[in-house]
Amino acid sequence: MKILVILAHPNLEVSRVNQRWNEELLQYPNDITIHELYKEYPNWSIDVPREQSLLEAYDHVILQFPLYWYSCPPLLKKWLDDVFAYGWAYGSKGDKLKGKKFGLAMSIGDEKENYLPEGSITFTVDEVIVPFKASLGHVGAVLLPYFAVFGVSFQASDEEINHSATEYIDYILKHQQ
Repeated sequence: MKILVILAHPNLEVSRVNQRWNEELLQYPNDITIHELYKEYPNWSIDVPREQSLLEAYDHVILQFPLYWYSCPPLLKKWLDDVFAYGWAYGSKGDKLKGKKFGLAMSIGDEKENYLPEGSITFTVDEVIVPFKASLGHVGAVLLPYFAVFGVSFQASDEEINHSATEYIDYILKHQQ
């Protein structure tokens, strides 16, 4: 089954990492469908039935976004709030996401060592993504290990960005099964 990538970057045109990841994803049209939230919903009026139907068509979903203030961009949060609705995603009759695999692919501005327990941020990435773990667990979905590239605010080299794109595709295809 194909993989759905929900790409949520409010400034994709200036993101070297997410642009490069997107270019790499486009090389796999038979395996990966890309759904750009900020392009699809510039007015933030989310077509909930359409988004729910889209999610129902896939068993494997990747949420791709830059880490913003230790969270996701606001349109992705709104998308989650609107689309993961009672009676559809959870509740006595809400089971549409049960068993679906979700992965997180994040570009992170700060260095990896700062996200270690002794790092300057004082939180690990695993702790930062707890709301995703809780939300996906609540709807019965399976959260895959996350994929992240660190230090993107510190002018990552083209070589590092290209390497991360290759690793990203490997991550997606590895967890496809």
